[in-house]
Amino acid sequence: MTQRLPALNQLLGGSTNQPQGRVWLVGAGPGDAELLTLKALRRLEDADVVVYDRLVSEEVLARIPAGTLALDVGKTPGFHGMKQQQIGELLIDLARSGRNVVRLKGGDPFIFGRGGEEMQQLQAANIVCEIVPGITAAVGCAAACGIPLTHREMAQSVRFITGHGKAGKPQIAWESLQDASQTLVFYMGLTWSAELSQQLCCHGRAADTPVAVIERGTRPDQRVLISTLAQLPATIAHHQPQSPALIIVGDVVTLYRAAEAQHNEKEALTAHG
Repeated sequence: MTQRLPALNQLLGGSTNQPQGRVWLVGAGPGDAELLTLKALRRLEDADVVVYDRLVSEEVLARIPAGTLALDVGKTPGFHGMKQQQIGELLIDLARSGRNVVRLKGGDPFIFGRGGEEMQQLQAANIVCEIVPGITAAVGCAAACGIPLTHREMAQSVRFITGHGKAGKPQIAWESLQDASQTLVFYMGLTWSAELSQQLCCHGRAADTPVAVIERGTRPDQRVLISTLAQLPATIAHHQPQSPALIIVGDVVTLYRAAEAQHNEKEALTAHG
């Protein structure tokens, strides 16, 4: 059903007399296909072409109708199949050739998905662009683990932070993250986990602050690693989690065990009738 990008002269061979198409920037959610919105499903059904990222799960890709062309333009560590500018140009060319295009992104297009950049590029080219929000990874993955990002007794605010700066190393105002009543959620933080741990501890966060690493959250093969801020680099080095993964820092992580125990108890009761 899906394929790597074919030659553009084959893909864009439609008549120039066709009405101009449009682009929908669609959030695919964190992985569980049942977390797709109704609007996202309708847009997939209406699309002539789906252009998707590597963070979109196979379960979600399976919802693309048979016969719809699906193009993988995803970036992986060490391999960038298409640069961001080129992806935008592809969307513009597809729309100008008369195709209706879904640009399918993991999570929400506007939360570290570079959807804002693509929207600007499309608008500058006078391409009709609609945004279809998705459940962002922080919200979906935390909920799937029973970890509330805010809690009246533990966390009065939450911050979504990229753990990977424009030049690689995270560029963060660390002193603004010292409040223990603030939950921190790091996207793309695995590579720089030692830096995150060191800087947060140096800027006021307690070394024993609970941390959760959620790998492939909401998916059937979800894995959760529980650690502390000081032990985070060792935990990641030992268990070798892979992207997509989130790092959640804060006292709310302690509720994961309670949620896990309740889930196991329900499964045991179901198994025994």
